[in-house]
Amino acid sequence: MKIIDFRFRPSTPEAVRGMLAKGGVFSPMFELFKFADRAKPEPLEKIVADLERCGVVKGVVTGRDAETTYGLASSNPGILELMAAYPDLFIGFAGLDPHKGMDALATLADMVEKRGMRGAAIDPYLARIPASHAKYYPIYAKCCELEVPIVITTGPGTLVRGAVMDDAHPRHIDRVAADFPALKIIISHGGYPFVSDAIMVVHRNRNVYMDLAEYEEQPFSEGYIKAANTLIGDKILFASAAPFMDFQEQIALYRRLPFEPAVRENIMYNNAAGLLGL
Repeated sequence: MKIIDFRFRPSTPEAVRGMLAKGGVFSPMFELFKFADRAKPEPLEKIVADLERCGVVKGVVTGRDAETTYGLASSNPGILELMAAYPDLFIGFAGLDPHKGMDALATLADMVEKRGMRGAAIDPYLARIPASHAKYYPIYAKCCELEVPIVITTGPGTLVRGAVMDDAHPRHIDRVAADFPALKIIISHGGYPFVSDAIMVVHRNRNVYMDLAEYEEQPFSEGYIKAANTLIGDKILFASAAPFMDFQEQIALYRRLPFEPAVRENIMYNNAAGLLGL
């Protein structure tokens, strides 16, 4: 079975060291979940070989830029390096900071038109403003102009200082979907813990998709499985959330979860392929 991983970052030694650096915005979360004990830093060549062995034909690498609020500089340069090294495997989505205004639009245009990226990525939780905030609307309009989708991260990272869960609530995405019906939106991390709300946002808006990265087995996650088999099986995307999660273990998990066979095939490849125009 061919697989498209819609949220993948390789666990290279450099990436793992960066994630485990003391004082980072996610450091308390990584310590709580003992990420250092389960991290598996490996050379990029080994990671790529494992992806190919597992049937992963594309990996979407979503960027992040939360420099204004948390001092997290853009990860776009590193994504460009991955794309250059393995252009047939990695697809980049440009991370954008909405507080940077017109500079964010210039970044998006450059990354898509000149550097070959295929979409945009924002994180309202880290930006500390909801997805329906006016600062995002020029970004959405630019995505429509460029005809590229946008990933909206909704996972409320644990123990992130100053961030509030409401900024990541999927109800804000419902308004964006109504205001920009031509914009293809991917809710990343399933809108957790607002499971029912996220499901309905995906169900009632033709232009909204969802991945379940990291939350497939959390409390109330059975709602995702039921919705996949009955309502939105053509709009859920496989996303491993590597390197925080082991992508090989995540693939094995999706083979075990009680998806209908046709739904599983859609989730693992077909839905993403259609969204990306492959």
